[in-house]
Amino acid sequence: MVRAGSRRRIRWWWIVLALVVAVLVPVAIVVVPILTHVDQGESGQIAPAEQWPTSVTATGDDSRTRSFDVLPPEPGASVDTSALRAGDRLVVSGTGYDASRGIYVAICRIPDDPGTKPGPCIGGVPEQGEAAEGTVGAVEYAPSNWVNDDWAWKLFGARGYDDAATGTFTAYLEVGDPVAEGLDCTVDACGIFTRNDHTALADRSQDLYVPVAFAE
Repeated sequence: MVRAGSRRRIRWWWIVLALVVAVLVPVAIVVVPILTHVDQGESGQIAPAEQWPTSVTATGDDSRTRSFDVLPPEPGASVDTSALRAGDRLVVSGTGYDASRGIYVAICRIPDDPGTKPGPCIGGVPEQGEAAEGTVGAVEYAPSNWVNDDWAWKLFGARGYDDAATGTFTAYLEVGDPVAEGLDCTVDACGIFTRNDHTALADRSQDLYVPVAFAE
């Protein structure tokens, strides 16, 4: 016959085990893909044919063709990527991306070596604080956007892909101050970039950009 005290101890062990599993499973879901990721090479982008394009398309080393367009927030308006100003709002619409990896979307310094991570970027790394109730997936303009389809990262401020199967996303940029610590987009060559987020920082396969400049 099992005594009452023994039954209580057994019950507590099951509670502790359940709590450990509840903590470790989400951690494993987030950490394991980061640790096991294999870099997919470079994006395949070459220098744009026109000076101030509003779109880009490239086929990466992973044989995936990606593209994005820079659009105005209002239908019928236009975007002048050669004369941006702080406070301008832009919509970045892309497709063909690998939705198993998140991306950052921001205006960054164009690196001399395409094998180097773009940056610094206006707005830095998107804020990764816990999302307020009702804001997950909401349209919010910011100097840098974070797109990640993992449910765990959505809880910390990421927008999901519009369609994971086709790698389609929408980002909402509000142009920030072009001059920041270590960056001056009035002097440096800068562009609107997509690049892998912190889950695959060394992977350059999703580094696409549209060059931009700022009005004097």
